[in-house]
Amino acid sequence: MDYKSSLIQDGNPMENLEKQLICPICLEMFTKPVVILPCQHNLCRKCANDIFQAANPYWTGRVGSAAMSGGRFRCPSCRHEVIMDRHGVYGLQRNLLVENIIDIYKQECSSRPLQKGSHPMCKEHEDEKINIYCLTCEVPTCSMCKVFGAHKACEVAPLQSVFQGQKTELSNCISMLVAGNDRVQTIITQLEDSCRVTKENSHQVKEELSQKFDVLYAILDEKKSELLQRITREQEEKLGFLEALIQQYREQLDKSTKLVETAIQSLDEPGGAIFLSVSSPGRGIVEASKGCQLGKIEQGFENMDYFTLDLEHVADTLRTIDFGADEEEEFIEEEEDQEEEESTEGKEEGRQ
Repeated sequence: MDYKSSLIQDGNPMENLEKQLICPICLEMFTKPVVILPCQHNLCRKCANDIFQAANPYWTGRVGSAAMSGGRFRCPSCRHEVIMDRHGVYGLQRNLLVENIIDIYKQECSSRPLQKGSHPMCKEHEDEKINIYCLTCEVPTCSMCKVFGAHKACEVAPLQSVFQGQKTELSNCISMLVAGNDRVQTIITQLEDSCRVTKENSHQVKEELSQKFDVLYAILDEKKSELLQRITREQEEKLGFLEALIQQYREQLDKSTKLVETAIQSLDEPGGAIFLSVSSPGRGIVEASKGCQLGKIEQGFENMDYFTLDLEHVADTLRTIDFGADEEEEFIEEEEDQEEEESTEGKEEGRQ
């Protein structure tokens, strides 16, 4: 608190000093003992205890266990969070400098004569001080206005008592607002923590879900590769057999073609002796007829339909994947077990 610079800037140092010595809670001059907060602002210890108790309603004071935990509240001037130990506001350091300044200020004020014009005067009765408060009109006034003036029929009260009552009410409202702000800030902090934890938990379950689906993808890829390899092996075996058979028929065709050419040339021989010595057509035709004994394929040999998969039931199962499915299955199994036990007990009772 920079008292010196404030006093220099103001033309009336005493009035400015009084402003510097006003508690932000009760709006009156600090009442000893005065405590200083970690943020360097000052409070009456009573006011500090009021807002501390309001922000920590379950804190029971210094009486009780020595291991009691403290609490926290916010400075009404700068909103800095003040964390208390188990001693509460009694653990805060007293500001002896401010207390000494208050003592000096009060001594100075008591030694000074009352200056003219320092007390507000009534506009209707210039020689009368304003010393009462009209409760009906809600305005300060003087005694003459009550006796002879405009407030003759009004209800009045001493100005100082109304002043103190309204200041006390305002101070209580400030304490309630400060405590309410602390509660709201606590709720905000809790909600922010909930947001953070929600994000962390969501990230964790997303990772776990992705890992489980990656395992399913790996199983499907492995099974897919296995089945494709089986189809490929079957294809290679069939193609190998067909290509070998084609080669056999081609060789047989070549032999038959050559035999036909030889037979045609034999037909050109005019003499029977030469014809019979060069070739025996009957024997060649018999050998050519053996082509019908080569291998053949069965009907539907090229068919690969037996590799067809019916995955509709698997797809239906995958579509039913949902959260909590394990718990539902366990619950159903427990119900079935319970029904079986009841049925068994009923049969045993019937036998008896």
